Amino acid sequence: MSLAQPPTRWPAPRPLSPVLPVVAVVALLALPVAPGGEGGAGPADVLSALVVVFCGVRLLRQRRRPLTRTAAVVLGLPVVGLALAAAGAASTGAGLTGLGRYLQVFVLVPAAVALLIRDRHDFRLLAWSFVGLAVWQGAVGVHQYVTATGASYQGRPIRAVGTFGPQDIMGMATVVSLGLVCAVGLALGRACAVRQRVCALACALGLLLPLALSFSRGAWIATAVTCVTQLVLAGMRRALWVGAVVVSAGVVLVVGFGVGTAVLQERIASITQVTDAPDQSVTDRYTLWAAAVGMWHERPLTGVGLKGFPEYRDSHASLALSAGSDTEGAGAAFRKQPLLSPHNMYLLVLSEQGVIGLSALVGSWCALLVCALRGLRRVRAEWTRGTGRSRGPDLDCASVACGLLVWQLTDFLYADIGGPSAVLTAVCFGLAAWWALAGSPAEGAPAGDRPGTAAGNRPEEAPAR
Repeated sequence: MSLAQPPTRWPAPRPLSPVLPVVAVVALLALPVAPGGEGGAGPADVLSALVVVFCGVRLLRQRRRPLTRTAAVVLGLPVVGLALAAAGAASTGAGLTGLGRYLQVFVLVPAAVALLIRDRHDFRLLAWSFVGLAVWQGAVGVHQYVTATGASYQGRPIRAVGTFGPQDIMGMATVVSLGLVCAVGLALGRACAVRQRVCALACALGLLLPLALSFSRGAWIATAVTCVTQLVLAGMRRALWVGAVVVSAGVVLVVGFGVGTAVLQERIASITQVTDAPDQSVTDRYTLWAAAVGMWHERPLTGVGLKGFPEYRDSHASLALSAGSDTEGAGAAFRKQPLLSPHNMYLLVLSEQGVIGLSALVGSWCALLVCALRGLRRVRAEWTRGTGRSRGPDLDCASVACGLLVWQLTDFLYADIGGPSAVLTAVCFGLAAWWALAGSPAEGAPAGDRPGTAAGNRPEEAPAR
């Protein structure tokens, strides 16, 4: 009689995630930007184009239907206004350049990211990559503030800009804000182990310091609005608990570590003084906004064409507009950086693409937000009724997706898509699109196509989205 034990069958290893190239795009934003760079495509932009090609080849090999009808309409809607605005550009080169940039950020890369994410595990991997990048950039920014090696602010090299340099002072603030939003969403979920949720909460609290030292009022406002929204959507009891933790952390930072410097307090107070005694940066922004509105009045339907704002700026701006923004520090020499956009995404689109372009682009964003919120409400309802315990773990994905959308739509009131960090905006919309549009129940998609179902955890067996 043989006493040999049957051989142990180990579970098959999980195949490499197709979302890893997207993680590499995020990781490339940790590389330092060349001081005094004139912009243009960076390593992350080049890799994002390769990700789109990789996604297309993968779909052809697997013979998958790329997108549902709803997803195709929502993600493809901006193309209408972009095509008209590109045709009306001042030059063919400017039209093609602007068309490529908008397609990259709002159409192609988001669609590729949404198609490469197989399930909520891939979604969380990408969300954690946002947190990791934010922690790295935040650490560099805090070091710049402590050692006075950052960008110049009021004549002192103390502004935290991370590896982006003074030519993109919003870069680090954007990265840190998005990482903080992802960390808050992951901490609010129920799927991860307790230690992972505690780690996410610790990262969110730690990122408050570099966000404050970025001196970016727009990022502060957008992050505050988003985090409050995430907490409220997660439930009032949890919102109060996390809110108490955040307030306590703020008190420790300000009182215990002396973060509440006079410069920071003055910057915070300036948020409520934009009409009484605005500084030159606020005056420039109001002037640029007025110029954008003037361009829209001139051509209300199609705008002045893609990349047309710099050319028409001087003919519509008042004499209150300064010659440019002074930038230096963080390894870069003094430079007068021209003001080539209104620093408001909605007004930039309105001036260059008119009502048609703005309606198409904002309509796409609003559709994403509505679908994402519907998914969140459905998950919470099923969890509350006790009939959707398999769906309960999706709460963190829903919180991250909705948070990223709310942050972007709020930040667009004070910023646009310029700079190397614009590719991160494209990945954000891709994450949100996967949650909002993957296998819409309205189209009768199989249950395996929807995030968080049992079949969705077996990507090789799941039907095409």
